[in-house]
Amino acid sequence: METSFFDSDLFSYVLMPLLIFMARICDVSIGTMRIIFVSKGKRNIAPILGFFEVLIWITAISKIMQNLDNYVNYIAYAAGFATGNFVGMIIEEKLAMGIQMIRVFAHERGPELVQILNISGYGATVVEAHGAREKVHLIYTIVQRNELANVLDVINRFNPKAFYTIEDIKAVNEGIFSPKKPNTIFPFSNVIRQWRKGK
Repeated sequence: METSFFDSDLFSYVLMPLLIFMARICDVSIGTMRIIFVSKGKRNIAPILGFFEVLIWITAISKIMQNLDNYVNYIAYAAGFATGNFVGMIIEEKLAMGIQMIRVFAHERGPELVQILNISGYGATVVEAHGAREKVHLIYTIVQRNELANVLDVINRFNPKAFYTIEDIKAVNEGIFSPKKPNTIFPFSNVIRQWRKGK
């Protein structure tokens, strides 16, 4: 009696685990992006991502439940989950969404750092404060996350030993920001945004 392709060992122990592996990478990566959008208050995008995340997950788990005696599927499922976390972190870094606040503690030349940041196109505010031993200047600057590396480069060139902290900001009302860089993952998003402005 001939066996169909879907009952063959090639499908059961190679192709099916591979499909489960790929499905887990997709749904975990989408889940990572969904969490990011939720934290950034993107209410319109997060539910759509959640729909596809669960749809892919339930498809993968249903195949495992139909083949409980195939332990290769279990390994593929776990490996896909681990790889999906890694891929999700890479996507999150590439997206570089959101706004961040950098707080610099300067023992001297605080106003000078503010001027350098302003010349570089970044808004900054300086406040005098009292540290444990002496007076310090607190410099605040709010930047787009994709500009974070550039701002830190300016700060480190000003003072390689500068002490600073970085915090996520959910939203801002007004401010001085440098122009946004084009989105390298979704290159057509900027075109769509410009088209909507022109309507």
